Amino acid sequence: MRGAGWRIVTEVLRSPGAAAGAILLLLVIGGAALAPFLAPFDPNETGAGMRLAAPDDVHLMGTDLFGRDLFSRVLHGGRYSLAIGLATVAVSLVFGATLGAAMGFFGGRLDTYGGRAVDVMLGFPPLVLAILIVAVLGVGLWSAALAVGIAGIPRFARVIRGATLSIASQSFIEAARAAGSRPPVILARHVAPNLAPTLIVMTTLELGGAILSTATLSFLGLGAQPPAPEWGAMLSAGREFVRYAPWTMIFPGLALFLVVMAVNLLGDRLSAVLDPRLRGRG
Repeated sequence: MRGAGWRIVTEVLRSPGAAAGAILLLLVIGGAALAPFLAPFDPNETGAGMRLAAPDDVHLMGTDLFGRDLFSRVLHGGRYSLAIGLATVAVSLVFGATLGAAMGFFGGRLDTYGGRAVDVMLGFPPLVLAILIVAVLGVGLWSAALAVGIAGIPRFARVIRGATLSIASQSFIEAARAAGSRPPVILARHVAPNLAPTLIVMTTLELGGAILSTATLSFLGLGAQPPAPEWGAMLSAGREFVRYAPWTMIFPGLALFLVVMAVNLLGDRLSAVLDPRLRGRG
């Protein structure tokens, strides 16, 4: 298993785009993890510099309306965006994969009613569905994360259901049934391990969208609330000053763009490596 994992990593990093994405993502993760040591100022310290000061040798990314150092806030913002993105995808993965695997393997009424519920949820644009859920749960960063996670459940369920149907039709599943294995045991021991590549690819591809969706909710005022240094909230706060203090939006937006791009580059290459039909890509 270790050898297979190392082979996959090697194949992924053979692509220049994926390698660049991996380096960029490691830099962002390192910056977020070491933010308390790398940031020259407290991210919420008002009056650290002049209000809306342009970037200089003291404030590398300038300051915002309250004189807070943007470089310190962008560094700490990586903690919010990465942690919330992972939590959001975890919600979609756990519930969506469980529902999809159960629907595909057991079929019957579970598949019928579960499929209808998934179709209803897919009928709403993900962002609109997330906004509706936030309206029920209340405004807040973790409410926004949970809302985006719930909105992502039907996509996981639909893909995993199809993958489960394909695996369940294989001869080794029939052999396990003939040997007297109980359905839950077959699902856990034989189906779930074969779903791992699909789950890995989906998780990687969905992570960028989850980070972007959560930032969008914060930009709309439904996620992180002031003075939290979250990238979406920073973009929202800086939009009023974009004409004469564009750095208040440029740097948080650039950080968000680079993280989403890095994750998508890795996810795209990973899907090409793990999916035999796409083996020739990249």
